[in-house]
Amino acid sequence: MSKRIRFAQPQCFGISLLLLFLSLSPGLFPEDMAAAATVAAAVPSPDPVPAAAAPVLQAFTLEDTLKILDAELRWDPLFRAGILSSGDHSLAFQTGAAGVRNPVVLDNRDVLTLSAPYLEGGALRFPGEFVSAARSALDEYLKQDRSRFRIAAIIVDPGHGGKDNGASGTHTVKGKTFTLLEKDVNLRVSRDLHALLRTAYPDKQVLLTRSDDTRTTLEDRAVFANSVPLKDNEAIIYISIHSNASLTKSARGYEVWYLSPETRRTLVTESKYTDSPEVIPILNDMMEEEFTTESITMAQLIMKQFKENLGSLMPSRGIKAEDWYVVKNARMPSVLVELGFVTNEADALLMTDDTYLRKFSQALYKGITEFVDMFEHTGGFTSH
Repeated sequence: MSKRIRFAQPQCFGISLLLLFLSLSPGLFPEDMAAAATVAAAVPSPDPVPAAAAPVLQAFTLEDTLKILDAELRWDPLFRAGILSSGDHSLAFQTGAAGVRNPVVLDNRDVLTLSAPYLEGGALRFPGEFVSAARSALDEYLKQDRSRFRIAAIIVDPGHGGKDNGASGTHTVKGKTFTLLEKDVNLRVSRDLHALLRTAYPDKQVLLTRSDDTRTTLEDRAVFANSVPLKDNEAIIYISIHSNASLTKSARGYEVWYLSPETRRTLVTESKYTDSPEVIPILNDMMEEEFTTESITMAQLIMKQFKENLGSLMPSRGIKAEDWYVVKNARMPSVLVELGFVTNEADALLMTDDTYLRKFSQALYKGITEFVDMFEHTGGFTSH
């Protein structure tokens, strides 16, 4: 079976989709007419995605339709209904006889009435009008996606490196002595995280401040992050990866830090209101509050994934605020993660375990992608 065609469970998908079409299709049941009118009134006008004219008799095979729409089909054979999914967008339809017109629901918000797909000799056929309108709708949605405020770059910053070992801890376990260097743990987790994000976001810049055991100064890290070119509708986020240390050997656990809300940076240096210089401090405060909100949200999502994915072997030390240099000087939403204490034997053993380090990378990845998804689906947490 093609990977682009999936069969749904009738009891969950088919019934709900059938009910949807019953509420949208006039003439099926008189008592549903009022409900249909209510649904139609609540659905935004389909004017932004008009159907292109096409000959009624022209029809495409399922294979050609999936290629044209770059879509996958979720098909319910019991109710003869389906959902075409392309990227983040979907088109729900129900088949009818050739020439019959049915409502097509786009992204659960827009409705077009089009020539319905139909079965011919057991095979799905898609009228030209349906395919043309679906392609036009998807193109319009993609255009809107590209203009929407989005995260275009993710900076992953492995702390320390080269001659700068960062924190270190020496332990003797079962007669064997080993020394754990912070720079090595940071780089290992950051590389794995970078690879996961690159795979998930081929359309974004996913960058490392260092990719090997070289020293990068704090100033260079901030300059590197702040110099990434962005368009007006694009944003960038910064994740700095570190490991902790303490003179108290019993201290252990992971933490996530963000910049203290009381800290103020120079984020806005000029404004279109050139004749009103007093506007710049106001805009600067607004952007600072925006970055703080987004940084706290990102910290919360990462912490949630740490708790859910790291198990009970390493404790959480919570989310905290501090004026770390890279977080303070990177002009973007930023967090600093402390993976554990290299000076604690239990944490150090976990941080030398490849399986556990991968859990760190995967938890970070899930938290970051959840933040990106939330950010991009809301166009940013505050107005831009």
